[in-house]
Amino acid sequence: MRDIQDFNVEVDQAVLLVIDVQDRLAKVMPQDIFSNMLQTIKMLVAAAGHFQLPVLTTEQYPQGIGPTVDELNAVQQLGPVIEKVSFGCCGEPKFLSTILELERPQIIVTGMEAHVCVYQTVLELIKHDLNVHLVRDGICSRNAMDFKAAIHCARAAGAVVTTAETVMFQLLKGSKHPAFKAISQLVKERKLDE
Repeated sequence: MRDIQDFNVEVDQAVLLVIDVQDRLAKVMPQDIFSNMLQTIKMLVAAAGHFQLPVLTTEQYPQGIGPTVDELNAVQQLGPVIEKVSFGCCGEPKFLSTILELERPQIIVTGMEAHVCVYQTVLELIKHDLNVHLVRDGICSRNAMDFKAAIHCARAAGAVVTTAETVMFQLLKGSKHPAFKAISQLVKERKLDE
């Protein structure tokens, strides 16, 4: 049985990871689902700024798939962008060394596609004894079957499958936190397509 601590997210232990939210890949996603994912990731990146969490961003072969979408590139707290050609982020030595140097064992995972780069990264992070929090509303795939399989397999492999609001309120711990009003406002401002 897993320790209850494995399910917690702590301000001084967490990193936000944004995987491959890139132009050409974005165009082939179901647009309502992609839009919701993008709003969720923007909210989490803004929250990371309030909590002073490190944010890492990856791009899969940007020469072919394009850069990170403009809506995220405009966010100041996006952090360093690490280019890769391996589907799993840990296959890029610069990524793995950056994660390990941060000495923060909780990785909040967002991005796309859920069943390819996200899922392979989840497995690699778990293999490196990191505690993975996969944000269900912060990932997407081209089709629902692949998305559902990714969620199921990630949970079976040991990832904590969660939501953006759950993560943010875990980081707050209570309404006395100095960022409480700002985080509550971010939640209210997130506009999701129905």
